[in-house]
Amino acid sequence: MTSLISAINRAWRLVMTGLCFALFGAGGLLLSLVWFNLLLVVQRDRAKRRRLARRSISLSFRFFLTVTRMTGVLDYRIDNLDALRSERGCLVVANHPTLIDYVILASVMPETDCMVKSALLRNPFVSGVIRAADYLINSEAEPLLTACKQRLAQGDTILIFPEGTRTRVGEAITLQRGAANIAVRCGSDLRMVLIHCSEKMLDKQSRWYDIPPRKPFFTVDVRERLDIHDFYDATEQEPALAARQLNRHLQHRLTSGLQTLSGINDASALS
Repeated sequence: MTSLISAINRAWRLVMTGLCFALFGAGGLLLSLVWFNLLLVVQRDRAKRRRLARRSISLSFRFFLTVTRMTGVLDYRIDNLDALRSERGCLVVANHPTLIDYVILASVMPETDCMVKSALLRNPFVSGVIRAADYLINSEAEPLLTACKQRLAQGDTILIFPEGTRTRVGEAITLQRGAANIAVRCGSDLRMVLIHCSEKMLDKQSRWYDIPPRKPFFTVDVRERLDIHDFYDATEQEPALAARQLNRHLQHRLTSGLQTLSGINDASALS
């Protein structure tokens, strides 16, 4: 009987996962084709239009996550949420285990900026969202650094996944140096965020229909804010050297923090 109930539950989550992804895609197209084009007409001020677009994205993500919770597709918890919501003028660096990490974080950060790959501009489901929100495009280094410095100075929060792509299950976390370089060269503090998923789902090697035997639970642990002056002194260090050292520190903190988080969650599952 238990195995039958488990099979029915898994089949239900498979169907609901498909419906949720269809909802996500339709929502992205609707925002891009209708709402964001309407904003271009009714709001001529670029800064206000960008703010409205980002808040719309955040609201739509909250709705999507509510649906996934109600249908039993997944569940999640965010620890130290107030620190994340109130963050300003800072880089938020997070590991990237699944496809919906950005969705979870942006749902509670209604005005966050985000670093995205230029390849995503060719994706019809998200390209309109990226342009309307005026997200930073990870392309040429110097223009990107100038844009980051300007946005951080005006109080924007920039969300970065320094791995550059989703983590491969079973492999060690390896960070690219982009986030550390921006922090050093722009003089920006960093807020660390650890994301742990209890099941293998939506990772680099999985398809959307690879449904785990149990409902996935995401734990988002918002960690301390790192003061850049603890890692870089322009009078004593070269920026490139400081960026390498900071990157190693971030990689160590993310790796050790995730091991602790995974151990806590595994112990909770067994109790």
